[in-house]
Amino acid sequence: MALKDISFSVERNELFGLIGPDGAGKTTLFRILTTLLLADEGSASVNDFDVVKDYQRIRSCVGYMPGKFSLYQDLTIEENLNFFATVFGTTIKENYDLIKDIYQQIEPFKDRRAGQLSGGMKQKLGLCCALIHRPDVLFLDEPTTGVDVVSRREFWEMLKRLKGQGITILVSTPYMDEANLCDRIALMQKGEILSIDTPAKIIQSDPNRLYAIKSSNIFRLLKDARSYPGIASCFAFGDAIHATFKDRSDTGMMDYLHSRGHMDARLEAITPGIEDCFIHLLKN
Repeated sequence: MALKDISFSVERNELFGLIGPDGAGKTTLFRILTTLLLADEGSASVNDFDVVKDYQRIRSCVGYMPGKFSLYQDLTIEENLNFFATVFGTTIKENYDLIKDIYQQIEPFKDRRAGQLSGGMKQKLGLCCALIHRPDVLFLDEPTTGVDVVSRREFWEMLKRLKGQGITILVSTPYMDEANLCDRIALMQKGEILSIDTPAKIIQSDPNRLYAIKSSNIFRLLKDARSYPGIASCFAFGDAIHATFKDRSDTGMMDYLHSRGHMDARLEAITPGIEDCFIHLLKN
């Protein structure tokens, strides 16, 4: 089952994020909402239109950028954009103001075939094609997967500008660090929504006191920390280990680690991030 009793709503002009790993159900949900897939049960509406009864009206008022690059690879940048504008009965000139900031970055290469573009340029072209008919709602399925860090940052800046023009945006991503860039997020796993709220409130709702533990031998540190009787959760996070304890007042961890030879081990209380909250929700 791809989705299990999913229920949520998105406000107009909101930047809403669906956060979760591969297989969480994000793409299936987007395909249902963009009328590309029929759900077995339940109902859904986009822009007050029913996804089954009013599918034609939905297709005219939404923009959709799938996770896999799906434009015509043998057409140039300009030809792809002209094609999608024509499909929706408009022109590049008519809606140029909406895509100007994005299109100007790839316009010098407008005669280059789409199949020869870099990941970041394909991303910008895909977004332009999804916007060329000035949609009310924009669906972006993992738009930053496989692109470099600079292109990811630029992309989110573009989304903020689009939101400022009155477009409602739903974006899915497996990157937990991108969750903080959304107004609200839904944490998803195995077809279910674990939590929906603003990133700040999800972090505030985490009841655990989180600690970061560091040592010169991180692999052995992780193994030994997991064997500590008072540990509740323990996982690697960059150059440190993030841990919670069964007893919030537990003070025996450092003595335990020293007894295991980790004389340079350091422990400090830290503020949890979205990824920490996500792991806690999975455990429960």
